[in-house]
Amino acid sequence: MYDKNISPVGWYVCSYLLRFVELAWTHREDAEAKFLSWENTVLVRANSIEEAYDKTVAIAKEASHPYKGGAEGVDVQWVFEGITEVLPIYEELEDGAEIMWRERTPRKLKNLRTLVRQKHEFAQ
Repeated sequence: MYDKNISPVGWYVCSYLLRFVELAWTHREDAEAKFLSWENTVLVRANSIEEAYDKTVAIAKEASHPYKGGAEGVDVQWVFEGITEVLPIYEELEDGAEIMWRERTPRKLKNLRTLVRQKHEFAQ
């Protein structure tokens, strides 16, 4: 029987959200404050979506330890906020294998075209 929540190849695409804080900042838990954040996406080998979730939490927490940042050595931390995506991969990993998809609401053609970028725009 087919279960869309289980990867037949044992791989999951998982994303997690980290928020950057200076530890001395008194507003670091203010829900109205703005923060730099990163959403990181990783591949995880797991037997279930629940195991993939747990492994991703462990990976994310490894990136959330306090450290001294910048030239001044300020105490900072990437704070783990949570998991944003756990998606089973349904095909063997190889060139052209589909690993992610996203359904988008209907949009005008001119707005759809704003979503795509040229090759030179991807270099960082």
